[in-house]
Amino acid sequence: MPFPRWLAKVNKRFTNRYLLELADQPPFAALHHRGRNSGEIYRIPLNAFPCDGGFVFALTYGSHSDWVQNVLAAGGAELEYDGQRLVLTDPHLVSRDQVQRCLPATTVVPLGLLRVREFLTMRRL
Repeated sequence: MPFPRWLAKVNKRFTNRYLLELADQPPFAALHHRGRNSGEIYRIPLNAFPCDGGFVFALTYGSHSDWVQNVLAAGGAELEYDGQRLVLTDPHLVSRDQVQRCLPATTVVPLGLLRVREFLTMRRL
């Protein structure tokens, strides 16, 4: 079960600005995506796990989160990761089984306890 929506709102309003300061220290990263309705560019902090020439993202708030829907609608996004700005494309929602091998051992248990079952993959251009 993903985190509750109220926690997403708290993080969006208060915590994200501090987490963005860690964006250059993997697995922390910053994702740039365009709002599908507003057209505005957003920058959000998240964990990015390299995998098969792209990245895996754990959807801790589920696949209905605005940022996920924006990335799917746009067909990609840009990622600040390890001091680089990367163009990512071809977003796909996948199950945990499909990306389990790409997840660091330190994340497997916490994501399992949180019942995170949805993930997003994108490949590097």
